[in-house]
Amino acid sequence: MLKTTCLLVLPIAFLFCSCKSSVNVHHPEPLNKNVDTNLIAESHNETDIPLNDYMKEELAPIRANFKRINSIKKWSKVVQKDVYQSSEGGYVCFYYLNDKIEKIVERNFGETGQAISEFYILGGELSFVLKRSYNYNRPIYWDSTQMKESNDTEVFDFEKSEILEDRSYFIKGQMVHAIISGDCGAPFNQEFLDQEGKQIIEHFNELMMLATKQ
Repeated sequence: MLKTTCLLVLPIAFLFCSCKSSVNVHHPEPLNKNVDTNLIAESHNETDIPLNDYMKEELAPIRANFKRINSIKKWSKVVQKDVYQSSEGGYVCFYYLNDKIEKIVERNFGETGQAISEFYILGGELSFVLKRSYNYNRPIYWDSTQMKESNDTEVFDFEKSEILEDRSYFIKGQMVHAIISGDCGAPFNQEFLDQEGKQIIEHFNELMMLATKQ
């Protein structure tokens, strides 16, 4: 049975970007030291396990590519650029293997949460996007003083964050499947996939353009 729902979409416009660096490590440190130091873990040696048999064969190459890329231990280079589209800033990392971008990781930070979006490339095209969002129990500045002044019972605690996860699958430039946090993996209608896929592809193309800027 087809269904519709709301999918957390990726931001489209960059407000500003700067501060480029090139390193050859797997997990570069954030250039913006003002952001929250509790980072959502990036995928490493993970497998995208099917929830059911829907499009199992069609999605198999995408899942194999996801596993291959996030299992790479040494990259030719990793280029990091700051982006400013949230209250606490963010940054994008471009992972190169033999002068070709294999993966893009974008992080955005705010007072009430953070998100990481991983873009995986197959045959020169976007094939898979994994987005994880953490909604904090309280703003990052909410300490014991704030708690007492507001007659609250909690302080900011990263471990109490609400975790959301979205997975988007693409074949030949078209979004063909999506799994939303807490979803059973049943198919969405194509109109919904087309609409959400268009926004994700547009944002991915902007990231690829950003990679070429000096």
